[in-house]
Amino acid sequence: MRVLVTGGAGFIGSHIVTALRERGHEPLVWDALLPTAHPGGAPELRGAELLRGDVRDFDGVRTALRGVDAVCHQAAMVGLGKDFADAPEYVSCNDLGTAVLLAAMAECGVGHLVLAASMVVYGEGRYLCPRHEQVRPGPRATADLTAGRFEPRCPNCGADLVPGLVDEDAPTDPRNVYAATKLAQEHLVGSWARAVDGRAVALRYHNVYGPGMPRDTPYAGVASFFRSALARGEAPRVFEDGAQRRDFIHVRDVAAANVVALEAVCGLERGRLVPYNTGSGEPHTVGEMAGALAAAHGGPAPVVTGEFRLGDVRHVTADSRRLTKDLGWRPQVDFVTGMTEFARAGQRASAVELASNA
Repeated sequence: MRVLVTGGAGFIGSHIVTALRERGHEPLVWDALLPTAHPGGAPELRGAELLRGDVRDFDGVRTALRGVDAVCHQAAMVGLGKDFADAPEYVSCNDLGTAVLLAAMAECGVGHLVLAASMVVYGEGRYLCPRHEQVRPGPRATADLTAGRFEPRCPNCGADLVPGLVDEDAPTDPRNVYAATKLAQEHLVGSWARAVDGRAVALRYHNVYGPGMPRDTPYAGVASFFRSALARGEAPRVFEDGAQRRDFIHVRDVAAANVVALEAVCGLERGRLVPYNTGSGEPHTVGEMAGALAAAHGGPAPVVTGEFRLGDVRHVTADSRRLTKDLGWRPQVDFVTGMTEFARAGQRASAVELASNA
C-alpha cells in the first residue's frame, strides 16, 4: 500500500514511516519542514521519498496524492503553545490544512484516511460523584488554581470526585485552542467521509513520548519539557501538585497503531469517522512520570512548583479497549521500560535552542 504521511518528517510521523516500511508498505512523506520544527533542515528518512510542501497548498497536495492508496494525516501544530496569540496559526495549520488535504483527496479519489487526533477533545476526563454518579466538571476557576485547589469538584454538590477512564462515547469539551482545532479536524474528516463515501479512523493519542521528541520548545509535551530540563542539568519543574493523571504512551506503540489502522481502514464502514482512544492503559501522575524520568537519567530530582496553566485539565486517561477489540492493537512498551529508554535517548534540536546558542 502506498501511503502519504503528512508531517512524516516530524516526531511521530517519522516513527510511522519506519513502521510502515517495516510492514512492507510504501510511505511517501509530505512535510513543510518548518524551521520551528526542523531547524536543521530535512531529516534522514531511509526508504521513503520526501516531498517538501505545506498541507495548505492544494496544488502541491493534489500532486503528492497521485498513485496514493491512503493518507496518514499527522501534520499539525501541537501543544498548548505560548498564549492566545498563537490561535490563528493553530487554526490555519490544523483546520485549514486538514480542509485543503480533504478537498484534494476528494478530487483525486483517495478514500481512506487515518487522522492523528487527540484525547484533548474530551477536556476533563470521566469523574464519579458519590451522590450524582458520573459528572462533567466545568473549567477550573483561576481563583481555585491560585489557591492550590487543583481538584475539580462535583458541579452539583461540591463533593470530591473520583477520576476514571474515558471511552470514545464520552462527550467532547475542548478547553484550549489546540483542543478546539483537534476536534474541528475530526468534524471535517467526518464531513468528508459522508460527502465522498470515504472510510476514516481518528486515533485519539494520549501523551506520546519517546526518542526524537523536540527539546526546549513551548510546543512540545510535558515529557519533552522534563527531558529537556534533565539534559541541561536542571530539575524538572512539575506544575500544580504533580498529581494530575495522564496516560503516557510510547511513540513506537502509536506508530504501530497507525499501521494497524491503515491496514484495517479499507474494511471499515463507508461514510463515517471511527474514533479510537490510543493510550497505554497505565494511568500515571505527572509527578510519577517526572520522578521515573529523573531517576533513570540520574537526577536531578523533580521540583513541584504549584504553578499552573489555564487550559490544562486535571485528569484525563483513556479506555483504549475498543482499539484492541476492533483492530487487535496492543501497546508493547511499559511505563518503566519506556521512561528508562527515553531518559537516555536523543532529542531533536529546536529553533528556540539554536537561536539561544547563536
